[in-house]
Amino acid sequence: MKIILGSDVDGNELKDYIKNYLLENGYDVIDKSENKDFVETTYSVAQTVLADDDSLGIVFDAYGAGSFMVATKIKGMIAAEVSDERSAYMTRRHNNSRIITIGSEIVGKGLAKNIVKDFLSAPYDGGRHQIRVDMLNKMC
Repeated sequence: MKIILGSDVDGNELKDYIKNYLLENGYDVIDKSENKDFVETTYSVAQTVLADDDSLGIVFDAYGAGSFMVATKIKGMIAAEVSDERSAYMTRRHNNSRIITIGSEIVGKGLAKNIVKDFLSAPYDGGRHQIRVDMLNKMC
């Protein structure tokens, strides 16, 4: 599984911490951060995730909200702004979220690591949840 990362200047330190954690645990990581605004970075991450069904994305900015708003504007992308482990796990499990956004001013390093771990470990349940996913995808 490829993990596509991105951040703006405010999320860069936390993104680098998570990038090292992922690399140490054998994940294939692609970093789309290029000191750009969160709009450009999130768009780049989302396009890369959409192009590869075996990838997931994580975007960092100061509060997570801006990157979340960008990701949800992209046709076919389901994203969630998360600041706790359970939400990260369940958004993957029930909503088939392909991107999560994390606010570096809200979430510390230890919590961010647990959020990422839970997001990446959750399988998508499908079944009755696919109806909701289809509805979300029709909205874009």
